[in-house]
Amino acid sequence: MHHTQTLHTLANFMMKYIFATLLLFCNLCLAQQDTNKASHDNNLKQVQQPMYQPLIERYILDELKSVRQDQQQLREDVTKQVTHSQLDAADRALTYTTDTVNNILFIITATASILMLVGWNSLRDIKSKVEDIVNRRVGDITDEYEQRLQVLEDKLKARSEEILSNHKKITITNEVHSLWMRANLESDMSSKIEIYDEILKRKPDEVEAIAYKADALLELGQTGVAIQLCNQALELDNDYGYAFWQRACAYAMLHQHSDALADIRMALEYAPNLKNELSNEAAFTSLHDNDDFKNLSI
Repeated sequence: MHHTQTLHTLANFMMKYIFATLLLFCNLCLAQQDTNKASHDNNLKQVQQPMYQPLIERYILDELKSVRQDQQQLREDVTKQVTHSQLDAADRALTYTTDTVNNILFIITATASILMLVGWNSLRDIKSKVEDIVNRRVGDITDEYEQRLQVLEDKLKARSEEILSNHKKITITNEVHSLWMRANLESDMSSKIEIYDEILKRKPDEVEAIAYKADALLELGQTGVAIQLCNQALELDNDYGYAFWQRACAYAMLHQHSDALADIRMALEYAPNLKNELSNEAAFTSLHDNDDFKNLSI
């Protein structure tokens, strides 16, 4: 019984030993396999580094060689095309020159033949015809230029007349201005009237001169002539307030108060600045007691 138990114990120990041995062997095999794999990977990396670099360099060199060959071929093709184009152009130019010379020679020959056939009389007829055509054309051109010159002369004449007219107007304006200066400096009414007459000789439609002449005549007591002059001025310019004013003065001096007041209203309508002169005008003395006149003065 004790012997059997000993054997059983020994068998168990042997089984455990064998199992541990197998397990250790397996671990060693796996470790060896991992070691071999790592070594194989390291060797592969070391081999890849020097192998693909020469291949890339070779590829680049082959491509550069191919590009140079293509460029050389392109240069040869372009040179050939340019050469052929120049040859074609030279050939066309030579052909054109040859054809032109031949045509000119043909025309000269044909002309000489026609002259020989027609004769010198026909040549004189041709010359005469050409002279007639030239003379007719020259005559047409001459007539055209004569018409243009006539138009230009008419324009210059009209312009000259306009310049002379403007010069005359300027001269008259200067003379009238000088006469106005003299009239302003003159104190004698008769002399002023003479100056106004000189102005009217140069400018008959000068309404201002007519009105001032009427004013001077009123100073001399010639109310009738002054009224006529005021009427004449209003015919030329019916908006001239000073003419209404002078006629109102004449009517007031004649004691025609209604007419005077009507003209005063018109004068103030066209020349409002005359309102300040209502109370100072000596001709309106007879109107100072008139209520309508007082209302106009307000």
